[in-house]
Amino acid sequence: MRRSLIGCVAVASLAFAAVQGAGTQAGAAESKFTTGSSDPLIAAINEQIRTGWTDNEVKPSDVADDMEWLRRVYLDVLGHIPPASKVEAFVRDKDEAKRSKLIAELLADPGYVRNMTTVWSNVLLGRNTPDRTDRAALEKFLREGFAKNRPWNEMVFDLVSAEGHFTENGAVNFILAQLTGNPNNEEYAVEATARLTRIFLGMQVQCTQCHNHPFNEWKQNQFWEFNSFLRQVRRVDHDKYNPKTGQMDDDYSELVFRNYTGPVYFENRAGLVQVAYPKYMDKEIDPGSSERRKELASMMTKNDSTKQVAKAMVNRMWGHFFGFGFTKPVDDMGPHNPASHPELLEKLTEEFVKSGYDVKKLCEWICNTEAYNLTSQFNPKNGVDDPAGGEVPLFSHMYVKPLQVEQLYDSLIIATNAHGAGQGSYEAAQAQRDRWLTEFKRIFGGAEDTEPTLFSGTIPQALLMMNGPLVKSAISTEDGSFIAATMKSNPKNENEIIRSMYIAALGRTPGKSEVTALRKTMAAYGNYRMEWLQDVYWALLNSNEFVTNH
Repeated sequence: MRRSLIGCVAVASLAFAAVQGAGTQAGAAESKFTTGSSDPLIAAINEQIRTGWTDNEVKPSDVADDMEWLRRVYLDVLGHIPPASKVEAFVRDKDEAKRSKLIAELLADPGYVRNMTTVWSNVLLGRNTPDRTDRAALEKFLREGFAKNRPWNEMVFDLVSAEGHFTENGAVNFILAQLTGNPNNEEYAVEATARLTRIFLGMQVQCTQCHNHPFNEWKQNQFWEFNSFLRQVRRVDHDKYNPKTGQMDDDYSELVFRNYTGPVYFENRAGLVQVAYPKYMDKEIDPGSSERRKELASMMTKNDSTKQVAKAMVNRMWGHFFGFGFTKPVDDMGPHNPASHPELLEKLTEEFVKSGYDVKKLCEWICNTEAYNLTSQFNPKNGVDDPAGGEVPLFSHMYVKPLQVEQLYDSLIIATNAHGAGQGSYEAAQAQRDRWLTEFKRIFGGAEDTEPTLFSGTIPQALLMMNGPLVKSAISTEDGSFIAATMKSNPKNENEIIRSMYIAALGRTPGKSEVTALRKTMAAYGNYRMEWLQDVYWALLNSNEFVTNH
């Protein structure tokens, strides 16, 4: 097979240029868009976003066509691209409310639960599981919560207050993963304090660990007030004797109560020793309490007039779907970093609380908005809407996001049926999947805190995509592979073969110029038609359009 297929690569790169548009869009439709949802909150959201467009004199992009939008919502809700059959069916559907109905269908799909579990296990632990942490148990806790659509504040309460065995109570693994070293060390719960406040409150109080915040009213003592809630916890690692090796092996870990009743002492920049007692926002608790973490969890999730847990979740989920939240980054909210749409953030926070912290409902609202349904192509009058370049997001077009490693892997599986190609049994296929995913995570993993739109591919990532075992299997001609099935169903119709490849890989049909260019490259292959097919699909799978969510 000739991997120097310049013509096919050039055609594949044409695809993403068309997707991005580079200011060539004709202009946005004037009529107000609707997905068919009758929820009055959607109209209120749209009106506030439109006010931002008017105030900043930008013209929104056109509504995305069905194929562009379908690929986007599948990736955001289920974590993978849509199968070709779903693309064909959605395009044929003439129901004016089909987008709203599809959103509800996807949120009821088991894939939503799997995707949210993956997203939140990465947020809570990172992709590289810390030592002596039970990731599977945490994922079980998350999976059961999202499957039951548990109120978000209840899930947060458990994650903040949990105690016990790291397998029997999966929620303990969040805090357990942040505790290392000697419990008597002042730094023992520092990382746990920083991550808890960032993830669940959207506040980066770690900036005040050593000094007052330079740009707002947050003081150094605020960090240590939060930290004092976590002084009554420690991790205990248990080992067991291995008679075969004569050594002690890891057995299990648990999160247990630590007797701590005093204040926290810290040193300010002037060298003076200060004291901090457990205090959440403006609420103090009895420093002699033996349930500080439970009291913190309760104040955060049940009796908080600031609704900070709800606001942080709204901001993070908006960022999940758009690539940017109302603040940048999503976990740094405060007067020093004002929201792009403060009234809308407050409105969504209030409605989220009223809904009973219903995460599915929050996702439904966002996916039904006009802004979420716009194309990623910008026009001459909204090119300034570029938050990646430092501008305040106006959401006048969809921002391009790179696929996360799990999205990329699962999308390759959907696009190619690589999971089943050449595998003789379910067990063999599962074993192959585990090997592939391990390699993907090793090379594509990255930091879970990185803004999704700031991704830039590395040389190892590019080499894995171009030459790795998954892509090689993806362009296999063995029984069960995508290419074998395509050739079997369209043995002589080159145009239909090209169309099938584009829909399967990119979720859209090819343009006339793309078909013409690819037919010209086919002539250069002579009788090696199968090799031509493999090289074209290889080029599509390695295109920028495939590895991004737009």
